[in-house]
Amino acid sequence: MPSTHGRPFFKSPTSLPPLPKHPRVRPGAVQLQHAAAGTMNTPPVHVKFLKTTYRLLVNNCLAVVTVAAAAALLQRTSPEEVLARARVIRPVHWLLALLLAAAVGKVRRMGRPKDVYLVEYGCFRPKPFFRAPFATCLEHAHLMPYLVDEDSVNFAIRLLERSGLGEETCVPEAYHYMPPDRSLEASRDETELVIFSAVDEVFARTTVRPEDIDVLIVNCSIFTPTPVFADMVVNRYKLRPDVQNVNLSGMGCSAGLVSVGLAKNMLQVARPGSHVLIVSTEILSSQYYVGTERAMLLPNCLFRMGAAAMILSNSPERARYRLTRVVRTVRAARDADYRCVFQEEDDKGNMGIRLSKDLATTAGHALKSNIAAFGPLVLPASEQLLVALSFLKRKLLSGGAKVRLYRPDFRTAFEHFCIHAGGRAVIDEVQQGLGLSDDDAEASRMTLHRFGNTSSSSVLYELAYLEAKRMMNKGDRVWMISFGAGFDCNSVALECVKPAADTDGPWVDCIHRYPVQLPEIAKDI
Repeated sequence: MPSTHGRPFFKSPTSLPPLPKHPRVRPGAVQLQHAAAGTMNTPPVHVKFLKTTYRLLVNNCLAVVTVAAAAALLQRTSPEEVLARARVIRPVHWLLALLLAAAVGKVRRMGRPKDVYLVEYGCFRPKPFFRAPFATCLEHAHLMPYLVDEDSVNFAIRLLERSGLGEETCVPEAYHYMPPDRSLEASRDETELVIFSAVDEVFARTTVRPEDIDVLIVNCSIFTPTPVFADMVVNRYKLRPDVQNVNLSGMGCSAGLVSVGLAKNMLQVARPGSHVLIVSTEILSSQYYVGTERAMLLPNCLFRMGAAAMILSNSPERARYRLTRVVRTVRAARDADYRCVFQEEDDKGNMGIRLSKDLATTAGHALKSNIAAFGPLVLPASEQLLVALSFLKRKLLSGGAKVRLYRPDFRTAFEHFCIHAGGRAVIDEVQQGLGLSDDDAEASRMTLHRFGNTSSSSVLYELAYLEAKRMMNKGDRVWMISFGAGFDCNSVALECVKPAADTDGPWVDCIHRYPVQLPEIAKDI
């Protein structure tokens, strides 16, 4: 067979196999075979009524107590007596009371941190000729010179079959060569394509101009050239000389939400009307693993090209979402968590990312730690009370160790969930841990199916899915969850201020085909 080094395989769109026709299901009700047990059970009507009544009473306990106290007072005092007492109070005293209340309100507003808003976001949408359908991946697995034994080839094929990825995920041009082009030039070409496309998209969707940007944050985990990506963006868009630019690396798939937390902290102390541009991506060309270590082959199969850009501001003008909470939990103190996602060389000197077989379990533990800090900030009083009662029951009762703690229902705090599309097992773990339904995890699974794991930008592709499906309404609350190397877990809560006026984002040419029904897949690889 002639050598194919330096020639692209299946680079032309005409040489790609046709897309398969996936069975259609009712939008908003995708039936996933591997969902957590019990999520599809519907409680009886009387149970739902009792839950609704309980939540209304507990979440509005202050109003209930106030009304009850007022009713008791009116029973003992006639309306005429109340009016007579009010007339005794001199007007100047009423005025002083109003001024005092206004002053207290003013001081409270001054001491409160500034609100931060998501003005707009944009995602990179790859062209069809970057597509890597299963047939292409299968042929490349057989032709790769380093996969010499049949066991390694079969393992790579099983990874692809059970990954949850569809036929339209895309890889950079470098991956279409045999062997893959891991040169610096290929990585720079991919960088300019995905980053500039995402930034162009976000500027096209808003009236904010490049000269309005005060802070620039760019994150990419592995590939960090000189000059860094932040300088590349400054040069391309001719940002102001006084722009503050930050380049984050090594944080894995959580870097996008880490950047949001950093931007929030900076905007809360910045002058009013400041803007922060965030760019999140992962450059794949230089990190293709060319060895046979099974734990290091997984990134080759899961990760796909992608990028997203966001503009945040401390001004509500032109805002689309309000940023309410940001919580980050770092578990790097535990050796097993620290080495869960680890860049290293194999025994033959090939560089790659080693993913632990316990990755999904580690993500579940990190999520629990994150929820312990995030839950009290977002859950209504009714859910927090149930958690506290179950905790007291475990502590006080004999045999309390066997008492199961109450799992709060986060659907009382959020209408939508954007779980990092890190892989089928990660989504399964989070869905089961939070007790979410298939509809709640739909955006994450469909994003994994259509775009693959795009690392730190995946949660924005999921947000774009919700908007493309017209699921987002004014006042809806969104919980974004991401996991990254370290190991850490990040949560960001958003509240919709203004739904999208159009749906011309990354899903524009395929949203009519989604959701699709995913096949039942064995859990173990």
